[in-house]
Amino acid sequence: MKTDALVHHGRHFGRTVQLFSNFNNLLREGILQEERMQAHDLDIDELQDQERKDHEVFIKLIRISPFLIDRLFSPDRTNEDILYSADALTRGASGARADDLKTMKSAVIDWITPEGGVIIPPLLRNVKTGRGFYHESTRAYLCPTDFDWSDPTVKAGLRSGQLVMTGLHWSKFLYKGLQVNPANAWDGLFRSKIMVLAYKHVFISPSAASGESRATRAGNAQIHGMGSVTPASLAYVATLLRFSLSHWNIFNRNDKQADSERFYGSILEFLEDPQEDTEVADLLRWWNG
Repeated sequence: MKTDALVHHGRHFGRTVQLFSNFNNLLREGILQEERMQAHDLDIDELQDQERKDHEVFIKLIRISPFLIDRLFSPDRTNEDILYSADALTRGASGARADDLKTMKSAVIDWITPEGGVIIPPLLRNVKTGRGFYHESTRAYLCPTDFDWSDPTVKAGLRSGQLVMTGLHWSKFLYKGLQVNPANAWDGLFRSKIMVLAYKHVFISPSAASGESRATRAGNAQIHGMGSVTPASLAYVATLLRFSLSHWNIFNRNDKQADSERFYGSILEFLEDPQEDTEVADLLRWWNG
């Protein structure tokens, strides 16, 4: 098995299935669960809810990288085989995330600049100092939907850190026109112009994010046969976009200031909630239309 192939598949997996993955655990638990199911003649639907969800992630990985089957389930499998595979996948996912964050950090300045106008005071493209709640342009996108930025106390609290935006707070950039409809939480949700630009930036190419077309099924996405937008890919883009708008400099699952893992998880859990199936189907039709 070529390392390049696994690295390549790790990049796609991180973007479209699971952003924060411990591939060593994922592979080992997936192997054990698969062997347990075969030994007891169990179907995946017979597993407990969390076991089923975890194993579905493993199955999605196998679909992306089918030749993993030969390595992981070979009678001659060694511990080194698992470690080798996990390391390559990790390098792929981490590399994709780093590449996307590096280019999006710069591109997001173009996306929030008024058409025919400028940002005052100016923001540097490659330095995050001054972003987040320290600048009116970025705060308009980043402000949580349940916070009133017009309230001076709220504004001061967010800037000072006395008020904390956690990963459970959803920002206005998720909504079309940055407008939230209190009577209908789905109205405009995940349909903002900046979300479309960020999605094209990641899944087609940075240069493709220069217009307003929703043609997201071409270019780099086709490398992996990605024919449609997925809930996990929307959560991925939203998480990176949130981080790019902020002043935070550390992106990892353990950083409690950015709380990126919880933000990503809250969006993915919402989009995968069976009670939201009708609205999610409509959302995906919009993106894939």
